[in-house]
Amino acid sequence: MESATAFIDEKIKALGDWRGKMLAKVRAIIHGADPEIVEEVKWVKPTSPGTIVFSHGGIVCTGETYKNVVKMTFAKGAALKDLIRAAVAFNLKGKSKPKPKSRRASNKRVD
Repeated sequence: MESATAFIDEKIKALGDWRGKMLAKVRAIIHGADPEIVEEVKWVKPTSPGTIVFSHGGIVCTGETYKNVVKMTFAKGAALKDLIRAAVAFNLKGKSKPKPKSRRASNKRVD
């Protein structure tokens, strides 16, 4: 299989429309946020060429293109504030997903 970088370059070129431009733009933003990001292609099947994956200490996000959207999925998205940098930091710390803060019911009555 060709390198992931070559695969992504070819995907952008083959799309040839706004989706390719958007994927290229998002890719540049990801690399700008973390120059040590590794590009991969995972989950290749006979029926699918695979999914673009950006990793650093684990999966940061995936990039997929569909007819009407370019979709970025962040592996730990719900636990992150600024996504790309936070996703890398989360992976490198090796912490599990933070527990939500519990909210205690108030005994005070509001009229």
